[in-house]
Amino acid sequence: MNDKTEAILLHERLRGKIEVAPRILIRDRKDLSLAYTPGVADPCLAIQRDPDLSYVYTRRHNTVAVITDGTAVLGLGDIGPEAGMPVMEGKALLFKTFGDVDAIPLCLRTKDPDEIVRTVSLLAGSFGGINLEDIASPRCFEIETRLKAICDIPVFHDDQHGTATVVGAALSNALKVVHKDLSTVRVVINGAGAAGQAIAWFLLDLGVTDMIVCDRFGILAETDPSLIPSHLALARKTNRLLTRGWLRDAIEGADVFIGVSGPNCVDAAMIRSMRRDAVVFPLANPIPEISREDALAAGAAVVGTGSSKYPNQINNLLCFPGIFRGALDVRAKDINVAMMKAASRAIAACVPEADRNAAMIIPSPFDPAVHKDVAAAVRAAAVASGVARIGYDPDGRR
Repeated sequence: MNDKTEAILLHERLRGKIEVAPRILIRDRKDLSLAYTPGVADPCLAIQRDPDLSYVYTRRHNTVAVITDGTAVLGLGDIGPEAGMPVMEGKALLFKTFGDVDAIPLCLRTKDPDEIVRTVSLLAGSFGGINLEDIASPRCFEIETRLKAICDIPVFHDDQHGTATVVGAALSNALKVVHKDLSTVRVVINGAGAAGQAIAWFLLDLGVTDMIVCDRFGILAETDPSLIPSHLALARKTNRLLTRGWLRDAIEGADVFIGVSGPNCVDAAMIRSMRRDAVVFPLANPIPEISREDALAAGAAVVGTGSSKYPNQINNLLCFPGIFRGALDVRAKDINVAMMKAASRAIAACVPEADRNAAMIIPSPFDPAVHKDVAAAVRAAAVASGVARIGYDPDGRR
């Protein structure tokens, strides 16, 4: 039996990977009167007087909405909201397993940014946070920006910022292995969609000063009049020499290649054209920009991939459960860059210096210390950056 058949049979047997479970038992009239009517009226009226008490008297304090329109699901593309539900259920399962966060998948039958923003904003009072998932670029940028402006709870697009956070951690450790510094390396990113743009902006925030970003039409340069606004904004902060051409031109002489694009667009000659001790992250799934074996054979010193089959899997699972756990614990109003940086540093630090090597630049998501350390770092950063509304009470979320 192959993996595809096993997956179908598993989903058919389970008929859903998550479910709602009661937190108390209704055994008699007394239980019923306290949990429901008439006793429930008192917490209702208390929340009416002070809406923040919804975090105290309901499960809102620990609940995240996982929102998609089904337009950019994994490597499957625009398959629609119903077809995206197994992925969103899987995401909810990971939230609970690794972060003890209750997550509710909500798949919306619309591609209209106005409708998505309005729908999510109307639902926001039921949740402690919003995780946007698998929404196609460039609409995902507008949706996230608008929701952040109008919602008083964290809004996080994991495909963008989760990916960027983990890439930042992996690159930090990879550069330590090859004895290079973030501020002096040349970074080339291929793919200027949601993930590529977020990685670029985050690495700039971390201290990268020399970067070139490419998309399917070539190198992004601010002198190109055809660039869409988000690409133009990025081009104004990168490619300071105004290099024009294609990925092959960009990658020559680079220290770092990060691919979030498509299959087999990098060959061995391109890797050989990079500087000595190159770091190569071909992250496209299911087929990467270049295979790990070919990249190593061509001279790459450190290779990270998006695949669980190889060492150095750069996996969002390393960050989003801990990021939301930390944000919910202090009732954060936002998940900001300071919190992402803290999460990235925490992930990198989970690889002890003695263990760090070319095949070990990133920890395993099955290490429970990773998620605890990320949550703790995010809580501290939320407090320090002024977006936390309460102090951390480890008993408060039980």
